[in-house]
Amino acid sequence: MAHASQRPPAVAGLFYPADPNSLHAQVAGFLSAALPAEHIDAPKALIAPHAGYIYSGAVAACAYAGLAQRRDLVRRVLLLCPTHRVSVRGMALPAAQSFITPLGAVPVDREAWLQARELPGVIVDDRPHAEEHAIEVQLPFLQSTLDHFAILPVAVGHADPLDVAGLLEALWGGPETLIVISSDLSHYQPYRQAQWRDKATIAQIRQLDASLSPDQACGAGAINGLLLAAQRHRLTPHVLDLRNSGDTAGDRERVVGYASIAFSEDLDRAHH
Repeated sequence: MAHASQRPPAVAGLFYPADPNSLHAQVAGFLSAALPAEHIDAPKALIAPHAGYIYSGAVAACAYAGLAQRRDLVRRVLLLCPTHRVSVRGMALPAAQSFITPLGAVPVDREAWLQARELPGVIVDDRPHAEEHAIEVQLPFLQSTLDHFAILPVAVGHADPLDVAGLLEALWGGPETLIVISSDLSHYQPYRQAQWRDKATIAQIRQLDASLSPDQACGAGAINGLLLAAQRHRLTPHVLDLRNSGDTAGDRERVVGYASIAFSEDLDRAHH
C-alpha cells in the first residue's frame, strides 16, 4: 500500500510504459525526434497535450525539447490540469507530498503548496488527483529534461479564470519557475473539422483572448488563467506543434486535437 503522502501512478502501463527502461527510451526517442516550429530560449509557460503517448507524445515532446538547456535552472514547475474524473469547484491541491512515476518520485513544492493553499478558490483534496492522468503524463517528460525540481500540482475544476491567474501571479517567481498547462484541444470531431476548430482556438490563444470554452480545450479553465497572466506579463505565445490523433496514431473519423505552445517574455516589448 502506498503511503498516503505519495501519489502512486494511475496510468502507467496504459498511457505510457510501466517499465522504467521502456519509458525512458520512449521519452528520449520523442525528445530527440522533436522538431518544434521555432526555438524559444527560455519559455515561462508551456501548454502540452496529455493523451496516451502513442497519440500525443510526439507533440508534447515539442514543448519539452528545449528545456534540457535549462536543466539546472528550473527548480519549480506549476503544473495545472483539468479534472477528468472528479468534479471540483475551484482548484484542488493534493495532500500528497510527492508524485511517483516509473522514473522515480517528484516532490511537491512545500513552500508553494502552503502559499497556494491560502489563495481564493483553492482547496486541498487528493481525490481529483488520485486517478487523474493529465498531470501524471507530463512528469516523465519533466524528469527527462530537468535535474532537481519540485512541482505544484493543481487540478482546475469550475474555477474563475481570475483565481487561476491569481495563483499563477502569486507563484510567478523568476527563471527558476516554469508553468505547464496540460490540455488537449477539440475532442471527437472528424479530421478536417477538428483542424479548422483547433486553428481557430490557436488564433484566440495567440491573441491572449481568455474566453476559451471547454469544448475548445479540456484545460480551458487553466489556459484562460494563463492568458490573463500572460497579458499582464506581456508574454508572447509561440506555436511549436499542432496536430491531432488522426495525424499520429488514430483514425480520422473522431480525432482529438493536440498543441504544444510556449510563452516567452518578449524582450522587445519590455524595452518600450
